[in-house]
Amino acid sequence: MDLSKLPMNTFNEIPEPNENAEQIVAIKKENGKITGYKLSDGRIINKDEGVLMAKQGGIRGVGVSERKGEEYLKSLPDETEDNNLSNLPKVED
Repeated sequence: MDLSKLPMNTFNEIPEPNENAEQIVAIKKENGKITGYKLSDGRIINKDEGVLMAKQGGIRGVGVSERKGEEYLKSLPDETEDNNLSNLPKVED
């Protein structure tokens, strides 16, 4: 797939996932903001843990961006919106 036409410049870092990297399958939200992620192995981690884990190659399909000094995960562009983090199911408490 040719990603050269997609907006990759919005990322501060695009970590290389390791072979055992998990995938984000759901998100946790509070007051409309993502606060955590459910991984493909069933674990639920907070946003900071997700950023650190992604930087270490533990999560695939995401890059790290920054807004107002706070790092967060963002789906890598892949010509479909179905797997964008904001389109994933929400984790119920």
